[in-house]
Amino acid sequence: METSGAARAADAPGPDVPAGSGVPAAGAGSTASADGTAEAAPTLPSERRMTRPRACVATGVSAGLAEHLGWPVWIVRTAFIVASLAAGAGLLLYLWLWALTPWAPGDERPSRSAPVAWILIAASTVCLVPVWLTQASGPGYVAAVGTWFGPTLAGIGAAVAAGAWATFIDRAESIRGPRHELTIRIAATAMLSVTVLVFVVVLGQSTTTTKTFGAAFTALAALVGIALVFAPTLIAQWRDLTAERTRRIREEERSEIAAHLHDSVLQTLALIQNRAGATSEVARIARAQERELRDWLFAGDAPLDSNLATDLRDYGGALEIDYPVTFDVVVVGESRERASGELAAAAREAMLNAARHAGGEVSVYVESSPESVEVFVRDRGPGFALADVPGDRLGVRQSIIGRMRRVGGSGEVRPGAGGVGTEVRLRYPAERVGSENGRG
Repeated sequence: METSGAARAADAPGPDVPAGSGVPAAGAGSTASADGTAEAAPTLPSERRMTRPRACVATGVSAGLAEHLGWPVWIVRTAFIVASLAAGAGLLLYLWLWALTPWAPGDERPSRSAPVAWILIAASTVCLVPVWLTQASGPGYVAAVGTWFGPTLAGIGAAVAAGAWATFIDRAESIRGPRHELTIRIAATAMLSVTVLVFVVVLGQSTTTTKTFGAAFTALAALVGIALVFAPTLIAQWRDLTAERTRRIREEERSEIAAHLHDSVLQTLALIQNRAGATSEVARIARAQERELRDWLFAGDAPLDSNLATDLRDYGGALEIDYPVTFDVVVVGESRERASGELAAAAREAMLNAARHAGGEVSVYVESSPESVEVFVRDRGPGFALADVPGDRLGVRQSIIGRMRRVGGSGEVRPGAGGVGTEVRLRYPAERVGSENGRG
């Protein structure tokens, strides 16, 4: 009796799992080990979300579904074609997946290898040219409506689809662009214009009400098709105008906020710095807040790999928070060196040394010329001689001078003007700057 009661207690759900909730009991999904303890059952892999690859043939639906199911791509494409023969079910499923399946994560723009717009133009030609030839087979001859009505509407639809694809999809791709869009639009317009002329002639030669109505409807459909070919372009231009208007409104709002903050908060922060002293804790905090606020108002979004001047300004602002120091960064010429380069790393190390050992006011001067890029870091501290630095202190020798020498530049540490403070001079040849940026 005791054994059966224990078994029933083991099989019953725990106190935190209600009976009938569908959650397995403590022993249902586990295996017992030799010492009687329960081992957890292996967990099922998490469900993968279906996505479309960014490098695809046309839409990426077949490739994405094949990857999701673990099937070859050709099987999925064949299945879509076969299912499309069943009253268009495969085509509807394809369009549904195209509309609802997101692109795979990534920053690059989706690219398509198939010239879809030209394929649609070719399909329109295959549908419309036989209709033109049939209607022009003899004077006064008008073919039966059933022989040309369906193919003509299909050709018109393909021409409209080609124009929409070229505007909304191909226009944004670098390998095609606006010129490709214009060419597709001209080809589609030419196809539809000829169709209008053919059926205007047919309309004048029709002898029955059915043929007259069919010719008039088809000519009108071709005219509507011409309008629809140009409609995506108008929509795209409307989007651009709307985006530009939104951007202008945001800039105006930002300017108003900047003017208000400049007249109130920024001036207050500047007054705090002047009254508290350049090296006091209150002044450092106020200076950091002022810099962050100015960057938010005027700098905008910075690239992931900024240039040398921007990086040194940001680094100086960060050092001002941690050390009693003030950095003044001056840039002359267009800076071509990136923040991720060796020159930037050596300059940051020189600024850090000045903040640690000198404090006070530190000047950072960046000069770019066609021959080289030079950085000067000058402080007004007690100064030092490189020969007096112990041999086991490698910060200046390796992180500054050695780093510049290894990449083909030069570094020099010397006393400041009038023997006051220290000046670190870094020089990097212009051809080295270009080659390093190309490798990055």
